[in-house]
Amino acid sequence: MVVGRVLVGALLRFLLLLGAVSFLVFFLVSVSPVDPVSANVGQAALAGMSDAKRAALDAHWGRDVPLIERYLAWAAALVQGDMGTSLRFNAPVSDVIASRAVNSLLLMAIAWVASGVLGFALGVLAGVRRGSLLDRAVKAYCFVLAASPTFWVALLALIVFGVQLGWFPIGFSQPIGKAASDVTIFEALHHLALPALVLSLVGVANVALHTREKAIDVMRSPYVRFARTRGLSEGQLVRRHGLRNLVLPAITIQFAQVAELFGGSVLVEQVFSYPGLGQAAVTAGIGGDAALLAGIALVSAAIVFGGNAVANILYGIVDPRMRREGAHA
Repeated sequence: MVVGRVLVGALLRFLLLLGAVSFLVFFLVSVSPVDPVSANVGQAALAGMSDAKRAALDAHWGRDVPLIERYLAWAAALVQGDMGTSLRFNAPVSDVIASRAVNSLLLMAIAWVASGVLGFALGVLAGVRRGSLLDRAVKAYCFVLAASPTFWVALLALIVFGVQLGWFPIGFSQPIGKAASDVTIFEALHHLALPALVLSLVGVANVALHTREKAIDVMRSPYVRFARTRGLSEGQLVRRHGLRNLVLPAITIQFAQVAELFGGSVLVEQVFSYPGLGQAAVTAGIGGDAALLAGIALVSAAIVFGGNAVANILYGIVDPRMRREGAHA
């Protein structure tokens, strides 16, 4: 019964989140100064059109339909499994998202794992060796990256490693002019490597700094001091007493970073012209494509909500006290 109440409550919160996010997208698009017709047709072509053609385009883009009516019609279709049609890509929203979600999810998955592992390792090393040269170097690295805009780091990496050194392609997810069916795994990973590296390096700071502070607290704790008096080395102290006390906060922080990771992927995809959900969201925003923006917003909200839910589940697995408290709630 407790599990059932928790699941029902989580489902209701998820549905409310999706409703709020989707309505906010439609509202922002409606008050945006972007004219979807002129943005997608072009000022020159629009100036030479007849009044009848302009009226037909306005009707096609739904410019004269009130906001509530447009949103309710879209929501009713969504309940039936239809996410609408992207007027910017002239294709169903579900097809556009499906074709680009693989690229974005692969990019974010690699960056998420790499930033978590690297951030945890750097945080533990810096915390255990507090005040050392390594500790100062890790803090300097984290502070610089935490204060650096993601798009600036991506541009710098693109200029250095893509243009000057030529180690990586300068953009896209596959070689230009090559059919998708002919692209090898090595070529796809080669195009993916630099965007994933940038996204990973930017995401290291929070995990490393939080893990460092927790490692300092753990190494100062009475049971670690007692174990040190028994002759255990620093490595043994970290393995036997430190890691299991540092895993929980690292997991929590890592899953909490899913939203920041998704936001960073939007900028990285735009800089590297990587065809993912982020680039599609920018294209939809510029063109006033409310249906596509709402669909991408729902997917991103589901990813963020899922990350937080998994974090709560893992929190209960790692810390048995959470399970006991949930059972008596």
